[in-house]
Amino acid sequence: MKKPRATAATDGTDGRASAGDVSAIVAGTHGDPFAVLGIQQVGKGFVARCFIPNAEDVCAFTLDGKEIGQLERCDPAGFFEGKLTLRKRQPLRYRARNNGGEWWVTDPYSFGPVLGPMDDYYIAEGSHLRLFDKLGAHLIDHEGASGVHFAVWAPNAKRVSVVGDFNDWDGRRHPMRDRRDTGIWEIFIPDIGAGRPYKFEIVGAQGVRLPLKADPFAFKSELRPANASVTASPLAHEWGDEAHRNFWRGADIRREAVSIYEVHAGSWRRHDDGSFLTWDELAERLIPYVVDTGFTHIEFLPISEHPFDPSWGYQTTGLYAPTARFGDPAGFARLVDGAHRAGVGVILDWVPAHFPVDEFGLVRFDGTALYEHADPRKGFHPDWNTLIYNFGRREVAEFLVNNALYWAEKYHVDGLRVDAVASMLYLDYSRKEGEWIPNEKGGRENLEAVAFLQRMNKELYGHHPGVMTIAEESTSWPKVSQPVHEGGLGFGFKWNMGFMHDTLEYFSREPIHRKHHHNDLTFGLMYAFSENFVLPLSHDEVVHGKGTLIAKMAGDDWQKFATLRAFYAFMWGYPGKKLLFMGQEFAQRREWSEARPLDWELLQYKPHSGMRQMVRDLNYLYRSRPALHARDCEPDGFEWLIVDDSENSVFAWLRKAPGENPVAVVSNFTPVPRQGYRIPLPHAGAWREIINTDAADYGGSGMGNGGEVEARREGEGGAASLTLPPLSTIMLEFLGG
Repeated sequence: MKKPRATAATDGTDGRASAGDVSAIVAGTHGDPFAVLGIQQVGKGFVARCFIPNAEDVCAFTLDGKEIGQLERCDPAGFFEGKLTLRKRQPLRYRARNNGGEWWVTDPYSFGPVLGPMDDYYIAEGSHLRLFDKLGAHLIDHEGASGVHFAVWAPNAKRVSVVGDFNDWDGRRHPMRDRRDTGIWEIFIPDIGAGRPYKFEIVGAQGVRLPLKADPFAFKSELRPANASVTASPLAHEWGDEAHRNFWRGADIRREAVSIYEVHAGSWRRHDDGSFLTWDELAERLIPYVVDTGFTHIEFLPISEHPFDPSWGYQTTGLYAPTARFGDPAGFARLVDGAHRAGVGVILDWVPAHFPVDEFGLVRFDGTALYEHADPRKGFHPDWNTLIYNFGRREVAEFLVNNALYWAEKYHVDGLRVDAVASMLYLDYSRKEGEWIPNEKGGRENLEAVAFLQRMNKELYGHHPGVMTIAEESTSWPKVSQPVHEGGLGFGFKWNMGFMHDTLEYFSREPIHRKHHHNDLTFGLMYAFSENFVLPLSHDEVVHGKGTLIAKMAGDDWQKFATLRAFYAFMWGYPGKKLLFMGQEFAQRREWSEARPLDWELLQYKPHSGMRQMVRDLNYLYRSRPALHARDCEPDGFEWLIVDDSENSVFAWLRKAPGENPVAVVSNFTPVPRQGYRIPLPHAGAWREIINTDAADYGGSGMGNGGEVEARREGEGGAASLTLPPLSTIMLEFLGG
């Protein structure tokens, strides 16, 4: 139901504002200040009215400096009005004076609206895909003046004001215009520019003033613990990444090498005093490291603004603002551009599943459950003490879809890894019976979240070809990475949580027991091509008392390193894209903490530097051999060679791609070397040993096959007699017969 519009009343023919209007303006309770303040027509003439606290004398001028009227103070709090010598409506400036001096004020209420009827139409329809150009704070020129246009969605508010250092945080000074059909409030405030902190002061429908709210569309925020939004100039970065973007626009990413280095920006490295690197300092160090180590993409844990460091960014309060921890938003743009110029993609961890309950954020934004559900059975997340977005509300889905488009357009990001998708898909996620509400069909599927995810993927892929989305989804929900028109959710990829769980479980067992758990490693191939998978060894595996990957491996220290090297090569030879969390490439020993940098000093020791060298070589092989990546997501790229030798814990398979030399991957997951081990191969002839995780350069024992083996002809194929080093994986590439 629409709120009744307040109208300006007058006391008589002289056009003076009514006492009620004056007192409401002064008290900050007027429902329609634009009907009272600014320039108003009275008969055939115009009057000006303004509220300027602390002023004792006010005179009106045109923007070009022509004096057009002296105003009378009608209320000691600072309400002035008076007749103007004007023939047509136009913006005004006031010269205000008191005993302390004089100052100038350009009247926001003398300007017309910035948003138009087409904005109202598309916003109401839920189909506006340029919201980030309309809502939030935008530096613009409007009707002859420069300033900032503010707009915010608060449909159930009685009054919304912009407050900031430019008006002494006084909500009476800049109450906004209510665009009643959409619930959008807007105001153009002249004479302010970039770098000004601001919030919204909202009075709810019952007249209760809420805690000051940060802007949901803020493009820049204050550094925590401060939490105001900050006006920001539009990004003016001159991008030089067209070659990178053109490549991915034309590529079938399922058939390209994708090896992801997952990074927490605040703890990869730090200054000696413990302070954060800036975006530019991070780019200077991180990009060359990633290029040298051979990863194709950097994936950042959430970099949107968030108040609490130990949340790692997953409790975001500013989805549109790169966190101020590392400098200005332009610095992040430079980092992305620098990565692209070096041939490295950038993926962002994105959190549309839930938001924190900080009072300055989205919680009960206009005094009602606006972004969240009112019913805690749908709107409260018990695991994380957060609120769940109301995906069924058009404006909320629009807010989130626009955010995905925003990062791709404004910052050129290459992809979004969508966090906690399983929690979005199931109404009963982490809930007991009676703690959740079934959907309209009586089921537990969150149909509104499904529709949102499908729309987000359709819009992102439709507007930004070459960008990918990756779902962190831990259940057997079907068709996560299949197109929406085929009944899928529309993601490009899905994290293979089963691979992560099964492999880590297997390698934590003593080698003597692995023969009883052989299926831990073979079972994954039963479903390896049911989705387009990313194989993740992520931050989740090295926190909360889980130790590190090296600590999870069974055996003494030598066996741990040998096993981890063998595991990595097993994974790089396994079908699916790769992801490794920072520090694991050199076998970080301490569990990861966001409060400190990685233990880079470990690289002075051979086992650790050898591990990193091996990961570097694996990335090189993976990228340079199409057999290892071009059919990552298709069953014709994989063929078992040895699947049932549980007694020896040996696995062997073939990776292949049309027209390319096949690569055989052979793993021996016991500390017992195997001499003369027979491996069937598809072709007789020479096979080069292109990697051996037991190589001395990596810290291994140096056992191997002298760099090459000869496969004898057997039937239509061949077979080779190999030396399998202890706790190792080797790869053999066919050279020809």
